[in-house]
Amino acid sequence: MWKTSTEISNSIFYPLKTWAEESPGNWNMLLGSGFVLLIVGVILLLVYILKMGKGDERTNQIHLKSTLMMLLVVILCDISFPKEYMWQIFFLFKYAIAFIASGIYLAVRYKRDFS
Repeated sequence: MWKTSTEISNSIFYPLKTWAEESPGNWNMLLGSGFVLLIVGVILLLVYILKMGKGDERTNQIHLKSTLMMLLVVILCDISFPKEYMWQIFFLFKYAIAFIASGIYLAVRYKRDFS
């Protein structure tokens, strides 16, 4: 009746594992897309940090909330991603998603406060 978080995680991510292990091309595609997402997240984060300029009381609060957003995404990914298999790939995706989420938060705050 009740499923544990491991069973739920395995039911979601096990098909991805079987697809990735079918061929080296699938594994490389998954790895490449993870690196692309990581690079996009880092660039998005850096662009909006540099656009906001030097730190003051207001921008420091925005940066702290952006960091909190990143921490929450990392914790959520740690809870949901499986730890028994493909942990290196999920480690890459965890931080890529965290950087993108933080960058999106900074973009929204920049559009709202600075435009």
